[in-house]
Amino acid sequence: QVQLVESGGGLVQAGGSLRLSCVASGSIFRLDTAWYRQAPGKQRELVASMPSGGIPYIADSVKGRFTISRDNAHKTVHLQMNSLKPEDTARYYCNMHEWPYDSWGPGTQVTVSS
Repeated sequence: QVQLVESGGGLVQAGGSLRLSCVASGSIFRLDTAWYRQAPGKQRELVASMPSGGIPYIADSVKGRFTISRDNAHKTVHLQMNSLKPEDTARYYCNMHEWPYDSWGPGTQVTVSS
């Protein structure tokens, strides 16, 4: 089971951009990868996913603004976030899994000011 560390969060004005990165401690070649977010008082929700060898998924709420990518050689998954809105404010979590293993990072905070 890999250990995950996210980075790239911060405070940004509405309309700005951030690029989140998630680095794994081991190979991610066979792993399905995803980004989730959780705002205060709300449930954790799937933002984007990129299965191993599969088709990326982007949630409707961020479609056209967020892009997920992965670099297996560098054991990294990215979430490029453009045209950020205040409602994107949340803690963003990286997830990588291959049954029966399921790894989560500690998260990185994204705050979008209006």
